[in-house]
Amino acid sequence: MTITAAIVLYAVSWFMTLFVILPLGMRSQQDEGDVAPGTPASAPADPQMRRKFRNTTIVATLIWIVLMVVITTRMVTLDDIFVYGPTGAY
Repeated sequence: MTITAAIVLYAVSWFMTLFVILPLGMRSQQDEGDVAPGTPASAPADPQMRRKFRNTTIVATLIWIVLMVVITTRMVTLDDIFVYGPTGAY
């Protein structure tokens, strides 16, 4: 695996993890009972983005390490994934 592929794999893992972590623990302004003028009631009251970015980085790094081990040791290959036969023969 090239360094570019490893960086792209990490970026994809990081953003997918971020989208999973973002809604966790979110309390809206309506839930808190303090809606700021000019904002929707569903806007986060305290988004805690620093904590979510930190947690995302930790989880994404663990996922990336597992994916790198699987890919570099060839535990799973393309021939294992395709249902209809070897690679290129659908």
